[in-house]
Amino acid sequence: MNVFSEVEEERALVMVLDEDPDVVAVLSLQLHVLGLESRCYRRADALLAELDECAPQLVIMGLEFGDPDGIELLRLLARQRFAGWVLLLGGVERKISRIAERVGQTLGLQMLGSLDKPMRLTELRQRLDRLRPGCKPAIVPEDSPFFSANELESALQRHELTVHYQPQFELATGRLSGVEALVRWAHPQIGLIGPASFLPMLTAGQSRRLTCHVLEQALLDARRWREQGVILSISVNVTADDLMEAQLPALTRQLTPDDSPLVVLEITETAAMDDELLGSEIAARLHLSGMEVAVDDFGVGFSSLLRLQMLPISELKIDRSFVRHVQQDVQDAAIVEAIALLGRRLGIRVVAEGVEELDCLPTLARFGCTHVQGFGLSRPVPAEEIPLLASDQSPIRARISASGEPAGSTP
Repeated sequence: MNVFSEVEEERALVMVLDEDPDVVAVLSLQLHVLGLESRCYRRADALLAELDECAPQLVIMGLEFGDPDGIELLRLLARQRFAGWVLLLGGVERKISRIAERVGQTLGLQMLGSLDKPMRLTELRQRLDRLRPGCKPAIVPEDSPFFSANELESALQRHELTVHYQPQFELATGRLSGVEALVRWAHPQIGLIGPASFLPMLTAGQSRRLTCHVLEQALLDARRWREQGVILSISVNVTADDLMEAQLPALTRQLTPDDSPLVVLEITETAAMDDELLGSEIAARLHLSGMEVAVDDFGVGFSSLLRLQMLPISELKIDRSFVRHVQQDVQDAAIVEAIALLGRRLGIRVVAEGVEELDCLPTLARFGCTHVQGFGLSRPVPAEEIPLLASDQSPIRARISASGEPAGSTP
């Protein structure tokens, strides 16, 4: 079955770069089975010379080949403003692949992760399910100079910044328990744009206004869901400046009446630890106002456990970089298990982010993670799709049942 829409008449083009002819031959055949056209290369300069003319939707590349090496090639792809996707081939130490992935993401490339050799057709199909033929990625590369401060101000005034919701599931029961509010820019010409393309350009004042807008919209949507019998917690991302803003507790009290759902403010680990005393004070005031604070992307910073102890947090979110390979990498598994144990001992929720394959759910449950979210469960969706999603959770429940883990309540 073709992984792409059957109405597409032209096959999407994939450029493949690897020195091993056997790998290239197998991959080319697999791509053909999946309904894709492929062009194969053994030299990076040959691929780069044809990149603009061919305009492939995907580049699949190894990391071990001549000059330039694989990481330098990622920089060259970004320099040519490649707007498609990039999938890395394994064959090197997994840590090297991860470094390459992070380099690509930092450069604004749309990374699909890495695929181990020999490639399996089912794994390749799963990776390519993210693609849409004939379309550029929804998230514009971060270094593209599309927007000015005036454009962002106009977008705020015209209410073009909308909110989509990443569902979060209780792992013990499979119940849809909450959502994370994620901002999107519904640009009138370009279409839907991801936050990485415009959030870094916001001024401190614009950022606070946007936080207010997202919180207001999320609470409005939550009230509509409540009217349909769907009661969920709402998580909203805040910046370090937002958390340190002395007026934030008063603002949140104004926006959250007594009958509002639980509101969780998420801040990244590094930012949360920047100012121990002030951060703890603001977090405590938010807690007294009936709100909670979560540490996002936990595990990627270098904060001390003493500082973590000082913050009255209710939730740890394990960074997706550890969750993604929890089944294959013993080091990642050890980190996830340690964080989950820490959360359990502290009596707080532990959310595993970035779940892409449901096979990891029994492992996460065994480690003690309480909640999960990620593309493997659901992509971020508009508000109107949340009630339907809340009533249709059979896949995750079936997976949890098959794991043999008893259902139960979580913190």
